[in-house]
Amino acid sequence: MAQTSSLLLLVAFMLVIDFSLAGGEGSLTKAECPKACDYRCSNTQYRNACLDFCNLCCEKCLCVPSGTYGHKEECPCYNNWKTKKGGPKCP
Repeated sequence: MAQTSSLLLLVAFMLVIDFSLAGGEGSLTKAECPKACDYRCSNTQYRNACLDFCNLCCEKCLCVPSGTYGHKEECPCYNNWKTKKGGPKCP
């Protein structure tokens, strides 16, 4: 029973570390931005605009949120960069 509890605790700890380090600011290099943005913008009908802004944001923040939509909390710089009108700059 103690071994099972220890194993579950270890697995939970590993998952917390994995999620806390994944996709954070500075996790990419500028050379990795195009591939990350290609995936990020893969489901949008405005692909060219998405790629332009995603790459601009990635080069500044060195981070692209996971998935094709949402998850911006993974990259505060990416999330907090706004347009002049206060809207989100990064897709």
